[in-house]
Amino acid sequence: MDPEVISNFLVEQREAAPENLQQNFLDIEDYWDRKLWHQLTDTLIAYYHDPASATQRLPLFRRFILSFAEKINQLKFVSLGLSAATQCSDDRERLTFLTDLTEKVDKPSSQDAYVYSLVAASEVKLRLQDYDGARKDLNKAESILDTFDSVETEVHASFYRTNASYYQGKHDFAAYYKNALLYLACIDLKTLSHDDAQARAYDLSVAALISDAIYNFGELLLHPILDSLTSTEHAWLRDLLFAFNRGDLVAYTVLEDNISKCPLLEEHKIFLWQKISLSALTEAVFRRPPHDRAMTFATIARETHVRPQEIEILIMKALSLGLVRGSIDQVAEIARINWVQPKVLDMKQIDNMRVRLKDWDSSVNQLGHWIEGVGKDVWAA
Repeated sequence: MDPEVISNFLVEQREAAPENLQQNFLDIEDYWDRKLWHQLTDTLIAYYHDPASATQRLPLFRRFILSFAEKINQLKFVSLGLSAATQCSDDRERLTFLTDLTEKVDKPSSQDAYVYSLVAASEVKLRLQDYDGARKDLNKAESILDTFDSVETEVHASFYRTNASYYQGKHDFAAYYKNALLYLACIDLKTLSHDDAQARAYDLSVAALISDAIYNFGELLLHPILDSLTSTEHAWLRDLLFAFNRGDLVAYTVLEDNISKCPLLEEHKIFLWQKISLSALTEAVFRRPPHDRAMTFATIARETHVRPQEIEILIMKALSLGLVRGSIDQVAEIARINWVQPKVLDMKQIDNMRVRLKDWDSSVNQLGHWIEGVGKDVWAA
């Protein structure tokens, strides 16, 4: 493009810009004239981050930035393009814009920028309900990401966020849960607004509860995102998660009325009862010392509030899910458990473990004294 045309365009944009941003244009003109591409790129990124620049982002990108696109960092080029895309009139125009942007950075030397742009396009496709197209783009992006030794966290964050949105739309709650947590691991939580953090905590909590593949909530229970539900109208959901984690049937009964507030939880209400029954079973096993884990069906029924005729099915379900290991004596109606899946403990559970350790220490001392007494001179003190 003719340098004089660009210079005149920048003057027009400077005059049209808010007064407090006009200095940015003087810097932009200076860096462009001196071909200081790195400084120019950083100044443009800072300008685009200012909300007052919104109306000028698209024209600046189309008539100015594209003229030197190949001379700057391609990942930053895509970042500028994504900011400009927010000003498109609708998602269809935005998709066309992002598709063109993606084609421009589809080069061997800029595959990270290509993935970044491709994922942004797939996010728009999700909003347009083109799930097949979005899945195709996300699969391509994932295959490229797997070849990288390292990549900017913003690229991974974008991929995991969009992948989570895809699985949420498809009601694949286990995959959503995994990708949503990976997204949160890639960002600084302080960059999320309070409403966004609360919404993500809510969606993660619901996914953890209704997924038939998630029975250990440890990673979520320890994540600070969950604190955003505290002292809100959704605080009961956080309490419900902790009740499930410790297999607390009493707490579940108290919180049960809140389930109707969430259509997805209400839809899975029968499954939720089955799930907390399994949690109550694993908690009952965990509370017992290893030498006392042969439990009668009657004991399990009392601990889990499950009808006696359904106890065997409950134990078989726990065994098949890998929540416990052991065997069932159908004739004697006894379950012999030799292992239970580890999980995050609350303070009450930690205190119970402390008591068990004290009991174990006491029994070891008693055994030592008994051996010493019986062996007498044979045993060295």
